[in-house]
Amino acid sequence: MTSSTASHTRLLPFLILLIALPGASAQLAPVRPAPLNGLLETYDNPPAGPRKIETSPQMISQFGVFTSYQVNVDQNGQNIVGDAANECAISVDPTNGNKMTIAWRQFNDVTSNFRQGGWGYTTDGGVHWTFPGVLQNNVFRSDPVTKSDEIGQFFYLSLQSNVQQSFFCDDLWRSTNGGQTWTELSSDRGAGGGDKQWFTIDRTNGPGHGFQYQADDGANCSGSGVQFQRSTNGGATWQSPVVIPNSPIYGTLDVDSNGNVFVGGWSGGSTFRCVRSSNAQIGGQTPTFDRNTAVSLGGSIVQGGLNGVGLCGQTFLAIDHSGGSTNDNIYMLASVEPSGRSTTDVMFARSTDGGLTFSTPHRINDDGLTNKWHWFGTFAVAPNGRLDAVWNDSRNSTANNTDSQLFYSFSTDAGVTWAPNVAVSALFNPMEGYPNQNKIGDYITIVSDNTGGNVAYSATFNFNAARGQHEEDVYYVRVFPSGGGTPTPTPTASATSTPTATATPTATLTPTPTATATATATHTPTATATATTTSTATPTATATSTATSTATPTATATATPTATATVTTTATATPTATATATATATPSASATATPTATSTPSATATPRPTPTPRVGPTPRVRPTPRPRL
Repeated sequence: MTSSTASHTRLLPFLILLIALPGASAQLAPVRPAPLNGLLETYDNPPAGPRKIETSPQMISQFGVFTSYQVNVDQNGQNIVGDAANECAISVDPTNGNKMTIAWRQFNDVTSNFRQGGWGYTTDGGVHWTFPGVLQNNVFRSDPVTKSDEIGQFFYLSLQSNVQQSFFCDDLWRSTNGGQTWTELSSDRGAGGGDKQWFTIDRTNGPGHGFQYQADDGANCSGSGVQFQRSTNGGATWQSPVVIPNSPIYGTLDVDSNGNVFVGGWSGGSTFRCVRSSNAQIGGQTPTFDRNTAVSLGGSIVQGGLNGVGLCGQTFLAIDHSGGSTNDNIYMLASVEPSGRSTTDVMFARSTDGGLTFSTPHRINDDGLTNKWHWFGTFAVAPNGRLDAVWNDSRNSTANNTDSQLFYSFSTDAGVTWAPNVAVSALFNPMEGYPNQNKIGDYITIVSDNTGGNVAYSATFNFNAARGQHEEDVYYVRVFPSGGGTPTPTPTASATSTPTATATPTATLTPTPTATATATATHTPTATATATTTSTATPTATATSTATSTATPTATATATPTATATVTTTATATPTATATATATATPSASATATPTATSTPSATATPRPTPTPRVGPTPRVRPTPRPRL
């Protein structure tokens, strides 16, 4: 059993190797069917060598009433320049919604696609985040998945492999203190599983209470097909795998109120599957599958396009546990490519009879634009039965067809109708900041409660001036039905792409991108706030202020690398930007930067919610760097 308090690689100084890929954002990868028997995760690069660590202010991006907080920040709450983080999975403590953890693929240096098991935690509802480090230093990890049980314990299932690709096995880790530290429950690689694994926990009061179930895509420890595995002792050991009929992959699992386990996934072409095991909850019996239903979601799972070598989305299955009239409804959602298209839509289907039949697929994105991308679709069911769906969407991209925003919709009638779509983030370029691997992960996630949803997603709001492009980081945002002005749901009764009267409800949302630095705006046509680096450090300046400029919906707030809190204030305006020489503070900040040669940030703090006192990270053991070859 291994314990990880903060196995964190904070790399030692050396001359940074900079790789600039200015043309990367202009090239769409070919759109192709996702592989049915291939690997999506491979060990390509060794860990990057030591480098000098630079930081810049944490990104807090405001868009209308929605605020996205950067999660992968250092021990001082600063952005780490030159790293990357994507493919994020969130869990929330059901006994205390202020406690959450997010796991992700951590790339310590974008010059290498060697990734590790990163994570962060919050104790104040997502306003402040602590990133203690990785599960194990210099261990290749990917496909992070997190879950919580009913008493607030967090579990982290992580894929592990090696340079020889001689195994694709999982480890299961547990945290009993809100994600601050993790203990490996299974023996190393002892959780079975494999590539693109997912898992769930039985939280019913039946005989399978506490059982854990997982499925993978066929590239796994035993190498004998798409498999299902079970743990009856909280994840310490896992029983022999069972092959799942029709091999549903790139999917998820859930448990209904009777303890039946459902696996939802894609079986190739336009066919999805919902497979049930009713006896997996009986510990003394080998799990079998007694229901296997073909499901249509109006298209197929693809990879490529604006996500390079990655998936454009995977399958999500979730079950209603509200206890009301919709209890035990089974829902499935995926971003799929409809026939004859080269872009994707977010499609949804439901079963009201225990997975025996499913409805005609419904399209959730309401723009009706067949040339736009609606990708990384995911959803969750709230305890009161409300459905919350989020996805990346390029409908408002004018400069190209790839810049995307996080969008949100909800349903209060079991998915029969969906509210008009609302953008909840500024536009970002998903094709920048690649960590020597051309994708921004394969999925994002959401966990819902009775008033809203907690979302973990990756975006490229921070700008790295040294590389001339933005960086991939992990963000948390809270979405909620009232964010769009309590919209009236409009039906999307079929998979046919037909425009609705509320095709672009986001036109009234004016983004006010903010960077949590005392930076005045050097305005480009996209009104990007930039903090410039000086050589004079002011380590005692801990207060942050928000410089905000009026922007168009394409504006994103980005901060360039800065080694200190001292800021050189400049202001220039291009013919296409509405900028002045001073930055007018929004009501959320009262600091105004004065153009001087060496302006020091004022001590006026941004009026953000008072955080729960943060637990400082456990001192880390810094490994001696390996000699350079």
